Amino acid sequence: MSRRCQLTNKKANNAYAISHSHRRTKKLQEANLQWKRVWWAEGNRWVRLKLSTKAIKTLEKKGLQAMAKEAGINLNHY
Repeated sequence: MSRRCQLTNKKANNAYAISHSHRRTKKLQEANLQWKRVWWAEGNRWVRLKLSTKAIKTLEKKGLQAMAKEAGINLNHY
């Protein structure tokens, strides 16, 4: 599985690490991904998803069903 949030599709960002002498070297800024077990009320079961921490906070506000519909995900496969 790729390093990508399953609900928001957040992924790594290319950036520069800049030293004190202003030398630039390439680095990756990874998304803060966590495995999270979320209760899916409509399916009456737990769903295990790899989510960014931002998605977890949004999930508490919007709900799993609404976010999955926005992302175009069928939760029966998870």
